Amino acid sequence: MKRAIAILLAATALVGAGPGKVDMAARILPAAAVPGAAVKPYVKVAGGKVALVHVRVIDGTGAAAQEDRTVLIDGGRIVAVQAGGDAVPGGYAPIDGTGKSVMPGIVGMHDHQYYIARPNLDAAGHSEPPLMVPQMAFSSPRMYLAAGVTTLRTTGSVEPYTDLNMKAAIDAGTLPGPHMDVTGPYLEGSGSPFLQMHPLRDAEDARRTVAFWAEQGVTSFKAYMNITRAELAAAIDEAHRRGIKLTGHLCSVSYPEAAALGIDNLEHGFWVNTQLDPGKTPDQCSRDNGLATLAAMAPDSAAAKALIGLLVERHVALTSTLPVFEGSSPNYHTLPPRQLALMTPEARTDYFYVRTRVATRRPEAVAPGARLWANELGLERAFVAAGGLLLAGPDPTGGGQVLPGFGDQRAIELLVEAGFSPVEAIRIGTLNGATYLGLAERIGTIAPGKNADLVLVEGDPSRNIADIERVVTVFKDGVGYDPVPLLGSVTGRYGQY
Repeated sequence: MKRAIAILLAATALVGAGPGKVDMAARILPAAAVPGAAVKPYVKVAGGKVALVHVRVIDGTGAAAQEDRTVLIDGGRIVAVQAGGDAVPGGYAPIDGTGKSVMPGIVGMHDHQYYIARPNLDAAGHSEPPLMVPQMAFSSPRMYLAAGVTTLRTTGSVEPYTDLNMKAAIDAGTLPGPHMDVTGPYLEGSGSPFLQMHPLRDAEDARRTVAFWAEQGVTSFKAYMNITRAELAAAIDEAHRRGIKLTGHLCSVSYPEAAALGIDNLEHGFWVNTQLDPGKTPDQCSRDNGLATLAAMAPDSAAAKALIGLLVERHVALTSTLPVFEGSSPNYHTLPPRQLALMTPEARTDYFYVRTRVATRRPEAVAPGARLWANELGLERAFVAAGGLLLAGPDPTGGGQVLPGFGDQRAIELLVEAGFSPVEAIRIGTLNGATYLGLAERIGTIAPGKNADLVLVEGDPSRNIADIERVVTVFKDGVGYDPVPLLGSVTGRYGQY
């Protein structure tokens, strides 16, 4: 009888128990695997005991660079950071870092693994429906790793099983690529132009969708433009029950509404907030998609101060995605040849269609874009000054305007254009992302005990942020990868697979 009562009590407790919380560190940063046959051609430093000697250390905290240091790596972890003149312990293979800098691996917080294809796009910008979203499971992870991205969040998936399986293969050492926080399928309402997205029917559908994909192994979620407040509230509640965070590229729901519902993160900085858009109705995307709000929200305005205060109070992080909006900048320039060479001929053609249209805008169309750009830069500075957590990512979405990996570098460079110092911008692109993910004890800075996820570059990004592009070696879990063969393997392929 006592045993039967005990069983009944245990069963009763299970009925009311929620799902277990996700161990993010174990999911996103599992134990390192030995690189397999398909990965070895891209390995420059096999791991083990390595000493980066006489190297400049930019540690990711925002502190000034440390000159002439030696970083000791053993077993995929940073063992010590010592003076460059100190003796290197026995057994360590030295790598001369003279004239070079080492910084933490980039933590890309808006890094898709797909390409948006617009059928029959022409020079006038016309294309035929539907928008298609082919997965770049071969090229994207190699491009990210080659550029120094050692951890990323997919921030919206159209093929979540592909992303999950890609992550599993990378973690097993059978494919090259970064650590991945896999986001579930877009939580989208009705009216999306993307055929590959599931339109939520109601709040219960949103809850079930989050529950299902959490069980499949995703570690974050993203709400999209046409979601309703009820659907968003249900998704946030279910995600939080499981210890998973939820971000959003919103339109139908304004930033203040999303903050009130408990959202963790908002994508695209202040670019897609619709709270001041004329004619905005609840649960409906506005005609202006947030541009009217951004144009009206000067960084020193009362509306901006109130919104920033609310976001900081509610601990809502913002993801800066400046590269995808750089077409509005007066300083926007054509992508360099080394990036253009990675695209398929069709992707390059699409890119130049878009680039030409931007370059040939009438003068009266340039000024509004420049105002949006200036407001965005100022609002991001004001958000950080108020204590907000700013993350960084490029949103590489197709047409070639923003490429995986290179866009992550550009995101950090544009933060310097926004007014942050180079070391502050590097912190936003490394430690801040790790902090949001709950992984700051493992990645994001250079310190003893941390994972040896590092980027060795020529020059000094603490003085000239463009040196962030001069990648020599990318260390992930203490294994050094060579960007040259990684990029060589995808030349002419981005946009195809």
